Amino acid sequence: MEFSEHIKTANVEDVVLRRPFHPPTQGTLCVTGHHLLFSNRDGDSSRLVLLLLRNIDAIEKRPSGSSGTITLKCKDLCVLQLDIPGMEECLNIARSIEHLSSLDIVSDMYPFFYRPLTLSLQDQWGLSSPEQNYAQMEELDRWRLSHVNKDYSVCPSYPPAVIVPHSIDDETLVKVAKFRQGGRFPVLCYYHRKNGMVIMRSSQPLTGANRKRCREDELLLQAVIDGSGLGYIIDTRSNQQAQQARMTGGGFESKSSYSCWKRLHRQLERGKVLQESLIKLVEACGDHSHSVDRWLSKLENSKWLSHVHTALATAGLLAECVERDGHSVLVHGSEGTDTTLLVSSLAQLILDPNTRTLAGFLGLLEREWLLAGHPFQQRCAHSAYSHARLRLEAPVFVLLLDCVWQLARQFPLAMGFSEPLLLRLAMEVYASDYGTFLCNSDQERCAAGVKERTHCLFQFLLKPSERERYSNPLYEPTELAIWPSVQPQSLQLWRGLFLRWTQHAVHLEKAQEELRNLVIECRGAS
Repeated sequence: MEFSEHIKTANVEDVVLRRPFHPPTQGTLCVTGHHLLFSNRDGDSSRLVLLLLRNIDAIEKRPSGSSGTITLKCKDLCVLQLDIPGMEECLNIARSIEHLSSLDIVSDMYPFFYRPLTLSLQDQWGLSSPEQNYAQMEELDRWRLSHVNKDYSVCPSYPPAVIVPHSIDDETLVKVAKFRQGGRFPVLCYYHRKNGMVIMRSSQPLTGANRKRCREDELLLQAVIDGSGLGYIIDTRSNQQAQQARMTGGGFESKSSYSCWKRLHRQLERGKVLQESLIKLVEACGDHSHSVDRWLSKLENSKWLSHVHTALATAGLLAECVERDGHSVLVHGSEGTDTTLLVSSLAQLILDPNTRTLAGFLGLLEREWLLAGHPFQQRCAHSAYSHARLRLEAPVFVLLLDCVWQLARQFPLAMGFSEPLLLRLAMEVYASDYGTFLCNSDQERCAAGVKERTHCLFQFLLKPSERERYSNPLYEPTELAIWPSVQPQSLQLWRGLFLRWTQHAVHLEKAQEELRNLVIECRGAS
């Protein structure tokens, strides 16, 4: 693609930039294929502004005499204003931003052009593989690594290799995949070393209105519990939603066919409901004109903290089934690519101390979100400001990060990573220099050449200089599970994200930096 065809005006002089925490600045605005570049008149490089066009969620134009004003509302929730002399230049710049900020072809996106001197395309892409995860397990005689999906033909959203019960052969897996939505047959995502119980995840069974059965599916789930007595199925839909799904070909596991499994329904919202909740929350946080009562009312009406509560409560239930009750669990909703991954990830953070280190947490995200097929490109096409009609957008990953922040706030010594890492991920998932969050599945990333032609964010974050920046200086490892409180008074608005462009966030950031430096000094002295 020739980016120049979308750029009618490449440079404009005497533009005034207004942005949070800075006085209005006059300078030159440049438009490139992937960035807006603003440089002030005195040539101070520290005041250079480089904005990735992919970060722009909405653009608003307003004429003002012979000039115009463009307001840029970004996916990282920052709002910028450009006062541009000349109405024609203003409209040309606006049109360029609208076109170039919404590129649909993956290979046209900036990660395919990003070439920093400190990184090489020969560097390892990714942190681990299903083979490595399998090798770390105990009781290998009960489980095996299957390559039934090596060409992505059985399940397009799964990785080439998955862990399944040893007694279930590949031919059986193919039949089970046809009985599960999108081919997402039950696979192991977590093995609990303390008691050998596991967490499995899948999509809904396609029982339909006629209550169809699949003997192979029943055998697979029976092999999971393997004489341990009872297993739990946590369905992230309400009982009513699961019943209604049968009318459109979906469904749930019936008691008669899965007698050793007990089904529990915990409704987690997703899709349009979750996206609208984020929009309402961001609107409330950006409105400085209302009273305290009105602010609290808007915050409550967004229902965002209710979604945080439900996610943490459901993950706590899952972890309790495994750790305290000693039962294996299967988690699914409908497609198995959103709330299923949310709950399984949070449960692993509660149970597994290895996922609470910096590398372990990034490995969890790679395993449970990237390789497990969360459709990042669809879910993160727009953030909270876009005027486009909602399609497949949903901030499920942002909800995960919020829940992790709540855990870290309640257990400040248990996490090996800090809030800045969560904020960085919340930004990168919407607009990034790296290819990590491109596409909707591992298959799509392989087809697009993402792993060969872009850099891996997670590998970059684990470089020594970055690791120090994102590590928690107060970290004290514990082998114990961390059980979050989900009482209303225990959950708070994530100010670091949703109020990050207010003066309050600046003071909070300075305090955190001072604390980090103090801890490092104390440890150095001892």
